[in-house]
Amino acid sequence: MEDRFGHVRLRGELSGVKRAASGHLYCALKDEKSVLDGVMWRGNAQRLAFAPEDGLEVIATGKLTTYAGRSKYQIVIDSLEIAGEGALLALLEKTRARLAQEGLFDERRKRALPYLPRTIGVVTSPTGSVIRDILHRLADRFPSHVIVWPVLVQGQGAAEQISQAIQGFSDLSAVCDLSAGGSVVRPDVVIVARGGGSIEDLWSFNEEIVVRAIAECTIPVISAVGHETDTTLCDYAADRRAPTPTAAAEMAVPVRADLEATLADFAARQRRAVHRPVELGRERLEARVRRMPRPEALLQPQAQRLDELAERLRRALTLRAGRGREELAGTAARLSPVVLRRAERSARDRLERVRLAPALIRRPIEEARARLDALARLASQLHPEKPLERGYAIVRGEGGAAVTTRAEAANQARLALQFKDGTLDAVPLSDGSAQRVQASVKPRRSSKARPPSSTQEDLFG
Repeated sequence: MEDRFGHVRLRGELSGVKRAASGHLYCALKDEKSVLDGVMWRGNAQRLAFAPEDGLEVIATGKLTTYAGRSKYQIVIDSLEIAGEGALLALLEKTRARLAQEGLFDERRKRALPYLPRTIGVVTSPTGSVIRDILHRLADRFPSHVIVWPVLVQGQGAAEQISQAIQGFSDLSAVCDLSAGGSVVRPDVVIVARGGGSIEDLWSFNEEIVVRAIAECTIPVISAVGHETDTTLCDYAADRRAPTPTAAAEMAVPVRADLEATLADFAARQRRAVHRPVELGRERLEARVRRMPRPEALLQPQAQRLDELAERLRRALTLRAGRGREELAGTAARLSPVVLRRAERSARDRLERVRLAPALIRRPIEEARARLDALARLASQLHPEKPLERGYAIVRGEGGAAVTTRAEAANQARLALQFKDGTLDAVPLSDGSAQRVQASVKPRRSSKARPPSSTQEDLFG
C-alpha cells in the first residue's frame, strides 16, 4: 500500500482532533461511508495556519502507511488545508460568535482616537508596500513620529508575532529607555495593517490570540487589514476599522493644511471680534458727533456776552477813575498847609487844657490795697490750723485724713494728734482712751511768729 499509494490528497471532515504532549496532532478523516486515521508530526503541525477542530472539512496531503501496533493503516499528513472558502467562513463565524458573546466586540469598549497623536505605532511587515503607503500618507497629511514593529503578516507564527507586538506597544511606559536604540516613546495610537489577499492569507488576523491582544490593548487601535471588502475579526475588536492601510493613516492624523487654514480662520475671526467693537464705537461716535452742534454755535452767545461785559467794564473803569479823580481833588484841597497848621494849633490847645492830678492815680491803688488786706485777714482767720493756737488739736488717721467721730477713731490702728507745736502719735485703747506712742515736733508752716498760748494740761494725764 505504501508503494502503490505513496502520496495522496484526501478530502474529509476532521473528527477526534487532539494534540499530544509531544506536539503531534492526531485525528480522523471521514466522509459519509468511511473513516481514515491520520497523524501529523510536530514540525508540520506547528506550521498550520489555522487551529484544527472537529467538524472542519479539510484537504489532507500526505502518504498512506500502516501501523503495526493496531494492525491498521493511516495517513501521515504533511499539510492540511481547509476545504473551500465556505468552511473557512463557517469557522470564522463560529469564532466571531464565541468572542462576541464574551463582549470583546462590544461598542461600549471602543475608545475615541486622539485628535493629533504625536507618536504612531504600526504593526506590519517592514518590507511590504503597506508601510510605505502609510508613511507616505502621513507625510502628506501631517508628518508624525512613527514606530514600526516588524512582524510576519501570514504563515506560521504570524499570529504570535502580531499579538506580541500589540502587547509590547501596550506595555510601554511613557518613555522606554533601550540600551542600544536609545529611547522609545509610547505611541498614542496603534495601526495594525496588512495588504489584501485571500481569506487564507488574512487568517492570522482571525486568530483568537490576535483578537484578544487588540481588545486588551491600552492604546486605541486602528485595524487596516486587507482591502475594503475584506473583513477580519481584528476589525470587530479594534476601536476603529479602516478599509485600507492608507485610510488608516488618514484616520490617525488630520490634514495639516486644513489645521493651518482653520487656525488662520480662527485668528481672523479673533481679529474681527476684537476690531468689531472698536468699529461699532467709532460709528456711534461719528453719529453722535454729527448730531452735536458745532463749537462755534455754542460759543457765539457767550462770545457776544463777553463783548458786552468788556464794554461795560471799560465804561465802569472810566467812570470810576473820574469819580476818584474828583474825590482826590477835594481831599487835596482839604490838605493845604493852612488847614493843617490850624488843626495842629487846635490840638495843642486841647492838650494844654488837660491836667493829670496825682490823686487820680493814688486813689485806685489805695482802694485795691485795702481790699487785699481785708482778704489776707479773712484768710488768716479761716486757716484750718488757726484753732490750734487756742488749745485745740486735729486728730488724723493713718492715711492723714481728719477723724471727726469717736467710732471712726476706735477703728484706726494708729492716730496722729496735731498740736500747735508738733504732732503726737497715739494708739486707741479698747476702753476708749489712747496710749501715747511717740511725740514728734514738726516745724510750723506759718511764717508769722505768735506769742505762746496759755499752758494746757496733758490730755493723757
